[in-house]
Amino acid sequence: MGKDLSSFPLPEIDESYDASDNEAREIIEESTIEVDPEHLGLPSFLNPEQRYAYDEILATINSGQGGVFFVDGPGGTGKTYLYKALLAKVRAEGKIAVATATSGVAASILPGGRTAHSRFKIPLNTEDGGVCSFTKQSGTAKLLMRASLIIWDEASMTKRQAVEALDNSMRDIMARPDLPFGGKTIVFGGDFRQVLPVVRKGTRSQITDATLRKSYLWENMRQLRLVRNMRAQSDPWFADYLLSVGNGTEDTVDDDYIRLPDEICVPYTSDATDIDKLIESVFQMTLEENLLDPNYITSRAILSTRNEYVDKINMKMIERFPGRR
Repeated sequence: MGKDLSSFPLPEIDESYDASDNEAREIIEESTIEVDPEHLGLPSFLNPEQRYAYDEILATINSGQGGVFFVDGPGGTGKTYLYKALLAKVRAEGKIAVATATSGVAASILPGGRTAHSRFKIPLNTEDGGVCSFTKQSGTAKLLMRASLIIWDEASMTKRQAVEALDNSMRDIMARPDLPFGGKTIVFGGDFRQVLPVVRKGTRSQITDATLRKSYLWENMRQLRLVRNMRAQSDPWFADYLLSVGNGTEDTVDDDYIRLPDEICVPYTSDATDIDKLIESVFQMTLEENLLDPNYITSRAILSTRNEYVDKINMKMIERFPGRR
């Protein structure tokens, strides 16, 4: 609050108990993140696309020249897997790697992850030409100056002004105004086929203008594309279908709706047995036999946004599998 500690009746700090050697707290926290031994073995299992991205990013880090990358890939192509391999490699060498994401859920998946707004002190309302709210003498600035790698996942969901604010601040603290992010190696990731930045009551053009692709930084980002869906290897048709929907090449109805193929639909006839058919299609009448199998349980679900359907499904499930909830 702008006041000095000496103004309050607090005990003097005993420097003999301070083992930080005046190191910034942020640097100590990042330097002490433990590396999972299993993550050190991840590079051996990277597919060719991931391996190419992994080698390119590491080469940039080792050269010290810096670079900006964007890992573009639909869900299931292994972006998080790649990030974990990179973080483990850099941290195992005693270097600092900062892991962030736009959302808290995505950040929690990354080892030592934090939300980008929290880590970079990005203001909630950022306009063009804005900067982050940390100073050159702050612990955050010292951390970014020491970092060998910075990862920002789900960057496709954030407004370009937030990324540009980080760029402006890093050019300042690194004293290299002519280089994007002050010459640091930064890896952005995301999928523009998914959720875009939220612009309150914004039009389609306003939402598009808020994306990272419309930033002056986009042309300086090296594109690394992941297209092989690692989660759907057993169902290549479904992986291709997801890509066609995301890329906008799937046939539409009235320009806004997509008709799902008959192969993946359970027909609705308004008959009383429709819910029974849905339950049978999803759980295949083997729920009792597989209750202790977590993979079976987590790979099946019935979602509904209408309460009356939820009640009907619930009653049918109780009838079908008595004693189970």
